[in-house]
Amino acid sequence: MQEKELKTSLGQRIVIGVIAVLLLSSTIAIYALIVLNGEKNKQTSSTKKEELAVVTKELSAKQDELKSASDKMSKQYFDTLASFRNKIKAYNGTSVEDAGLKTFDLKNGTGAEITDKTTSYYAYYVGWCANESVFDSSFDDAKNPKSLKEPLAVTNPNSLIAGWSEGIKGMRFGGVREIDIPSPLAYGSEREICGSKNSPLKFLVLPIEVSEDYKKLSTEYNQIYVKYRKLQSEINSIGA
Repeated sequence: MQEKELKTSLGQRIVIGVIAVLLLSSTIAIYALIVLNGEKNKQTSSTKKEELAVVTKELSAKQDELKSASDKMSKQYFDTLASFRNKIKAYNGTSVEDAGLKTFDLKNGTGAEITDKTTSYYAYYVGWCANESVFDSSFDDAKNPKSLKEPLAVTNPNSLIAGWSEGIKGMRFGGVREIDIPSPLAYGSEREICGSKNSPLKFLVLPIEVSEDYKKLSTEYNQIYVKYRKLQSEINSIGA
């Protein structure tokens, strides 16, 4: 009986030893994988950071080109939009709500007409609230403007609020229009603007025609910017 128990005990020890060796081997293998993966992540992160540095320089250079081109257009259109700044004043929000979407042509344009088939265009604008405060603008300074920022590039009219998309139809490039928008056609209850949700808005809009060179420059800038943001995201996901 004792001999049998001794043999059983020895067998158990052997099994336990084998299990211990396997566990140790697995632990070493897992640790090795962690180390190797860490080294791989470091190398990947280093490579991505080098790419990001190059793309950042490209983005900065393209931004300078875009600003230079935008400054030229600012000189061309600043006086036109600025001459209607007297329209930016307080208004009765309830009246705008009750009246529905209204448009008032302040200056007739001479360029092509914006229609349902117009898929993209550029525009300068000023948007303001019932209390006269400007919530967004193409002017460099809402109170004391000296120039215009880069024009808004509209590449998908459906991405804008309905009041803008509908209100700009029929305009010709180079013209100026006031668009009065009731809250259901603005941001409604989806977004708080002018201090609350369901706020009526007013806009001054000046759609412009730009050169093919500017369109190309704008497209190139956007492409580089997308690449820049993608690299940033990849580096952050690596955690380095």
